[in-house]
Amino acid sequence: MNIAVVDDEQHCTDRIIALLEPYRSRVEVITYNTPEAAVMGMNEVHPDIVFLDVQLQGQTGFDVLQAISDRNFALIFTTAYEKYAINAFKFAAIDYLLKPVDEEDFINAMERAIEKSRNVFIGDRINTLLSNLSGEQSKKKISIPYNNGYIILDINDITRCQADINYSHIFSSEQKKYITSKPLKYFEGLLAGCGFFRIHNSHLVNLNYVKLYAKSGYVTLSDNTKLEVSVRKREAFLKVLGEL
Repeated sequence: MNIAVVDDEQHCTDRIIALLEPYRSRVEVITYNTPEAAVMGMNEVHPDIVFLDVQLQGQTGFDVLQAISDRNFALIFTTAYEKYAINAFKFAAIDYLLKPVDEEDFINAMERAIEKSRNVFIGDRINTLLSNLSGEQSKKKISIPYNNGYIILDINDITRCQADINYSHIFSSEQKKYITSKPLKYFEGLLAGCGFFRIHNSHLVNLNYVKLYAKSGYVTLSDNTKLEVSVRKREAFLKVLGEL
């Protein structure tokens, strides 16, 4: 297994290499300290896992990704700041590590990366990330765990999410339903600021699909789905509707 470490700060590269020591019997580590070297090297080597710094000598890790022809690798970003990008990472289900890199966080990310590297569709998540970073908010996509892989959906096509204990049901405008192993709270946080409102412990709705709200405390969506708005959520929900 080939692992690429891309960082223009030697002490950061050294930290990753040190944390990789327990894996050295089964991996080969290649390091790059410039964007140009990273692009040239990774286009030749085709790594399985990449640790990529967000800021690289006046360029970004995203520039490197755009220039790589084969993105079918597990990606872990390393960053000391770039708070604006964190949601983009989450939307695309891509791991990131905050500098200085914590050992426990590293181990967890590394184990996930090893598992992801076996997925032939892993490059789709990187493409989703690049699309989200370059597009408008209304065109964002989300990558969610589904079956043994991930499914990528346009956020605007999600009508609602419904809780099912530790799982969630995701409903699309095309009348499709996806069951994912993430709780509703995960999607509530991920979709914050994207036009969604949690009307009930069991329901998170896309406000763009709200057709009717009745005083009895029920909301009707554009597909005629009728859902209860919990008593403690009604005042806040009415306020949000009034601001649309």
